[in-house]
Amino acid sequence: MPLSKYHLLCTRPLEQLLINKASEKGMGIDIVPFIKTEPIVSPEIIRQIEYCQSQKINVVFTSINAVTAVAVQLTSRPDWTIYSLGGITKETVYRYFSEKSVVATAKNATALAEKIVLRHPMEEVVFFCGDQRLNELPETLLANHIPVKEIAVYTTIETPQPIEKNYSGILFFSPSAVHSFFSVNTINTNVILFSIGKTTTATIRSYCTNTVETSEWPGKQQMIERVIAYFEKI
Repeated sequence: MPLSKYHLLCTRPLEQLLINKASEKGMGIDIVPFIKTEPIVSPEIIRQIEYCQSQKINVVFTSINAVTAVAVQLTSRPDWTIYSLGGITKETVYRYFSEKSVVATAKNATALAEKIVLRHPMEEVVFFCGDQRLNELPETLLANHIPVKEIAVYTTIETPQPIEKNYSGILFFSPSAVHSFFSVNTINTNVILFSIGKTTTATIRSYCTNTVETSEWPGKQQMIERVIAYFEKI
């Protein structure tokens, strides 16, 4: 592997394949998670998932954490019409559910909501999400008179820690990680920040005026490709 010309901090775990891909381009990546997620396992949540399993319903997933939290509680494959974000979330849905049950995917929650509006006007959807879910999807659906039943199946916990090393760039994948990072850290103005989604970018900009490169796609691979493309232009 070549020596690292750029040193990057990723605030979420990455597969070794992606770390190696960046390293081959002269970019060393340190992994320091600033949040952790845990499934919510309560009698009420289990009861709701069991009930949903027996129903023919429209289901929305925007997170791999929600998919796995629901899947481990199922005793059989449900007859659901599923909408999912792309990337690893879609791949995880395919792993646990019939691929034919996924009727639409999108690169972000707003685009996914718009596809739901086109296919199912006025029909209720069940949104399996986290306790800190973003507003775009339910707000778009409700604005189009589509009822949304939200079931929070995992919780997000901030794990802030001070960073002493100077980095060329920092990668953020969620607003929660941004809040956690900046609760104990400040950065130089020349640090390039990489973000997934407009909401994460807006959260970053509430803390600093640094340059932010935004990836509209939710996948880690797309994020690393954007990072590589950015530094190769310098």
